Amino acid sequence: MSNPISEITLSARHLARSFGSKQVIHDVSLELKRGEVLGLLGHNGAGKTTTLQMLTGCLLPDNGEIEICGISLLRQPVSAKAHIGYLPETPPLYRELSVNDYLLFAARLRGIKPAAAVEALAQTVQRCGLEAVGKKIIGTLSKGYQQRVGIAQAIIHRPAVIVLDEPTVGLDPSQIRDIRALIRELGNSGSVIISTHLLGEVESLCDRVEIMQAGKLIYGDTSARMQQYGSASGFIISLRNPPPLSELESIEGVSSVEQISAMQFRVLHAPEVNPSGALLALAAQQGWQLEQLTPLQATLEEVFAKITDAEKNIEGISK
Repeated sequence: MSNPISEITLSARHLARSFGSKQVIHDVSLELKRGEVLGLLGHNGAGKTTTLQMLTGCLLPDNGEIEICGISLLRQPVSAKAHIGYLPETPPLYRELSVNDYLLFAARLRGIKPAAAVEALAQTVQRCGLEAVGKKIIGTLSKGYQQRVGIAQAIIHRPAVIVLDEPTVGLDPSQIRDIRALIRELGNSGSVIISTHLLGEVESLCDRVEIMQAGKLIYGDTSARMQQYGSASGFIISLRNPPPLSELESIEGVSSVEQISAMQFRVLHAPEVNPSGALLALAAQQGWQLEQLTPLQATLEEVFAKITDAEKNIEGISK
């Protein structure tokens, strides 16, 4: 049996950071597990970039501790950073170099020996879909390809932890789809943190979500459970030959029924009792001609608004 501690690739505890007299990060703690894609979600200005800069050793925290694969980032920065790949929001590209020359340079900076660097380049170029542009000058590439080059420099040394800050901002829909597919693939072999304010990014990429607001982590859970946050238990049904409302309300387990249109109803029930089976049987027996039964599920936008608004209200009350 593997040691569960070895599965934690990044651990941050009680991080705090101020700029001048303004504290911008407040007591942030999080963990990243091997094979996991973690989404750091928040509005612009929530503190995501500052947090990622601390997690990658680009910015010292005022307080707290960070470990990368069990190595202290503050006490052994060189050893710890060897396990990190980082793509800042603005990719650190030398626009006058060719893609291959730049990535070889990045490999050498990471301490990869010349012979091994050639092999690492070949693998990374293939992985990031850069074979066709290897000899092209970076400055002549589209923004989507430049973003791929930025990711390539972050993974060329095969780090355990990959940190991507707003990796799809400014890309067109086709480029976004390609970059997201690449990030999903990276999550299969390493651990990935992406910061984003795009909820579609969370839905399509992330196993787990941490929501940041005003420099604090205010919510953390799997992306699947986040989608169920605060949502009512129930479903929408469409009946071609509906009965009186009272007949639907009398079904055991149903707490309320709202008529949305002539043939469509919103049925709510207690979380522990799901009357959908009884309703289906009755519909068949009574000839209600059920056309559709769709479970209620809040959109991520609605969930995100609920969580952040609830935190604002708590802050307002505490003040």
